[in-house]
Amino acid sequence: MTTHHDPAGTTVLVTGATGFIARHVVAQLLDAGYQVRGTARRASSLDQLQADLAPHLADPGSAERLTIAAADLTSDDGWAEAVAGCTYVHHVASPIPAAPPEDPNDLIVPARDGTLRVLRAALDAGVSRVVLTSSLAAVLYGVDRTGKVFTEADWSNPDDRRIGAYEQSKTIAERAAWAFMEQDAGGRMELTTVNPGLVLGPMYGDAMSTSHEAVKKLMDRDFPACPDLTYAMVDARDVAATHVAAMTAADAPGHRHLCAIDSHSLRDVAAILAREHNPKGYRVPTGKLPGWALRLTAKFDKTAALAVNDLGNPQRVDNTLVRNLLGRPMIDLDTMVLSAAASLEQYGHVAPKRRRVA
Repeated sequence: MTTHHDPAGTTVLVTGATGFIARHVVAQLLDAGYQVRGTARRASSLDQLQADLAPHLADPGSAERLTIAAADLTSDDGWAEAVAGCTYVHHVASPIPAAPPEDPNDLIVPARDGTLRVLRAALDAGVSRVVLTSSLAAVLYGVDRTGKVFTEADWSNPDDRRIGAYEQSKTIAERAAWAFMEQDAGGRMELTTVNPGLVLGPMYGDAMSTSHEAVKKLMDRDFPACPDLTYAMVDARDVAATHVAAMTAADAPGHRHLCAIDSHSLRDVAAILAREHNPKGYRVPTGKLPGWALRLTAKFDKTAALAVNDLGNPQRVDNTLVRNLLGRPMIDLDTMVLSAAASLEQYGHVAPKRRRVA
């Protein structure tokens, strides 16, 4: 069904264009020569976005290739205009809370309804393919991970009592997207998903992600030692490259792309940060925080409560589809961690507590 278009004459929509991952998708689409329309709550976000992505808009006339349409996931307003004339849609926007909501539905409903709103508008506008940013949160939560390597056939169990609202929202929203394709799309549009793990890497502008918060906490020495938490991590540049490749690859539709490298612990991240940044005056903790300490904190800290499920519980995923799609190895842990730290420093989110005197 998919035909390859001349990028210069092809308009691509990126929802939530000012977000951390979305900025990387926008940058790579611009580099490839596409006309990019982003959505944001306010069209006035364009000036800042163009400034932050200036290196990708250096060619004469390239600034005109990036526009912003005002649209919000919680309302139908603006979506028909946003998708009009677009060949492809990257639905990247999704609510990510700084702390778990009191009512899981505060997260689940906008995630699910927003996804369906975008898919419906895309279908009505004759869009050829939608690439949906899902998450490993929709793959490996509320299930037993013991000795298991997860594939695209695996799903989180949103009914399990150990699962958080964010994991529920990503699972339910992605399930709803596939159901929509089966019941409503009638073969007129294609869908593929990208399911990243914990996303690190550089920031374009001051758009910090929830994942960067972990690096910031380590650099700020917010805890005296490292909890034994392990995550499948990925660089935002690989997430964006997977999005762009999945947009036109003939065999991408119908697949979920588990986008992460091997499972690594926060202690692995801390060791890299300490090696590079402690000589500059940071005091990144590298010792191991006992599990009981996190469990105790979790009794009165809801964010810590969500992490308890990941204590000593690795996330192993089969990333063959992504590596084949990219045709190259994925970015390694050192690179993604140090580029995240460099961005946090660049935008003033972290600074050494004291200068070491030689």
